[in-house]
Amino acid sequence: MPDVSRYLNVRSAAGADFGPHGDRLSFRLDATGTFQVWSLEEPEGWPEQHTFFDERVTFASWSPERPELIFGMDEGGNERAQLFRLEPATGEITELTRRPTAKHRWGGWSNDGERFAFASNRRAEAVFDVYVQSREEIGEDATVVQEGDGWLTVAGWSPDDSRLLVVESHSSFDQDIYVLDLDDGSFSHLTPHEGDVRHLSPEWGPDGEGIYLVTDRDADSLQLERLDVASKTYDVVEEGGDWNVDSVTVHEPSRRVVYTRNVDGYTELTAGELVAPDRIDEFPSPDLPEGVAGGVAFDPEGDRYAVTATGSTNNPNVYVVEATTGDAARWTRASTAGIPPETFVERELLRYPTFDGREIPAFFSTPASPAPEGGYPVIVDIHGGPESQRRPSFRAVTQFFLAEGYAVMEPNVRGSSGYGTAYSSLDDVEKRMDSVADIEAGVEWLHDHPEVDDDRIVAMGGSYGGFMVLSALTEYPELWAAGVDIVGIANFVTFLENTGDWRRELREAEYGSLEDDREFLEEISPIDNVDRIEAPLFVLHGENDPRVPVGEAEQVAEKAREAGVPVRKLIFEDEGHGFSKLENRIEAYSAIVEFLENHV
Repeated sequence: MPDVSRYLNVRSAAGADFGPHGDRLSFRLDATGTFQVWSLEEPEGWPEQHTFFDERVTFASWSPERPELIFGMDEGGNERAQLFRLEPATGEITELTRRPTAKHRWGGWSNDGERFAFASNRRAEAVFDVYVQSREEIGEDATVVQEGDGWLTVAGWSPDDSRLLVVESHSSFDQDIYVLDLDDGSFSHLTPHEGDVRHLSPEWGPDGEGIYLVTDRDADSLQLERLDVASKTYDVVEEGGDWNVDSVTVHEPSRRVVYTRNVDGYTELTAGELVAPDRIDEFPSPDLPEGVAGGVAFDPEGDRYAVTATGSTNNPNVYVVEATTGDAARWTRASTAGIPPETFVERELLRYPTFDGREIPAFFSTPASPAPEGGYPVIVDIHGGPESQRRPSFRAVTQFFLAEGYAVMEPNVRGSSGYGTAYSSLDDVEKRMDSVADIEAGVEWLHDHPEVDDDRIVAMGGSYGGFMVLSALTEYPELWAAGVDIVGIANFVTFLENTGDWRRELREAEYGSLEDDREFLEEISPIDNVDRIEAPLFVLHGENDPRVPVGEAEQVAEKAREAGVPVRKLIFEDEGHGFSKLENRIEAYSAIVEFLENHV
């Protein structure tokens, strides 16, 4: 029998950034159980660890001029990240923000390395202002350069450091872009529009006169466009077609560009050089593992770029690509915990029919071992979001369950991103339960599979996926042998009432508002139908969860127990929205394994 703790010790390396001279590459690695800052000077060399905290490091960014980094770290999963400066040569760490009750969202170094920008909700819990701070200042010394009335994020400094690119998010599918002039304080709106339009991954162009971004303003899919700052007009650089262009990275001095396209969940990465404002001459494509790639960072000269790549059978690692040739070298060797990579199982991409004739994309994996006489038990693993997408990246837990003899289905039901704007909106507000019906259709497909045991199908999911688990158990109780709800929503009303103030407006845009849709939100909340559950239920949560408060787990576990449902509850006092610490992940999934062994 495989050991789940062994699989959870498979490591990940990600979030790479080049130092100011291009001779050192930093990255985040979870070798100690939480992500910390490490660095390398050569491919697959001996890495040096620079931070040694029990808490996770959320990002690390080198100064463009000095051998120093700024990194972010929260406490106990509360997502109230503080900013710290690290001098790798001496190991000295300085806390720069010192406001533990506030969130700090990184906005980048100035090009001269003297200042940095960030957004924070220091002034009011529900709004984010833009701050600029000197690298030598600490605590209260940051300067407010723009007060917000919603969710502001800094996307970067202009080439001459006179302006900041600022994004205002109204929902996951609606953003606006502004330019903040730091000299005169003007805040110019570049993207006036009606309805929901995505403006994502904005980057300053080489001359500071244009912005490169991905947008669906004139199409169902995201496409790469250039937005002229002065005229506020657009030029299409790369059409989306059937699949989203989902990110772009621009190296201003060299005019080199990398953009990625999401093709049925798989990443296609393109590098090239801007030979005109709206035209890219492409370089050869890099040879990266098939799966998902992102987190692109150029070296100071633009000759190379680092990228994190992962696949169904490849744990995340950092690769460095020669820009003009596409030659790729793996720089990190995150451990597979002694598990032979050849034993990992590839996913199969499929589509199954649902109630209205649509085809629902899903990944399906079966164990390498032959099916038992009655067929494989199956875990239907439902992603969160809902504006997310299950993609073919490495998932240690999935590989464990496959080794344990479970098949795994990972559906991208309506409402998932990656398949166009129309598909993503098919579950909005009053259409919410249609996505749950897509889960039922997936189980019907499983019933027709000759290697599946119809009586041993499990629903498992986290966050919004936890809501989907609870809804599947209450709407279609006869289908399930067990349910595992991880940091899930049980009651939309209490969820919206108690989620972080900074998130409520964004979430109401997706789910419906407390003011206008309370009756409907109550109607679709699984909490009021737990007496219909026929399968054993396991509820797991983090005490410090700022997104889906722990009260969601408390109330559904209590009400299910009162209804006679076999229920287990496990709360982690030092975690938030998910489990970031290795010892907690091991405890959580060991308990899930035991639960499934007892009931499935």
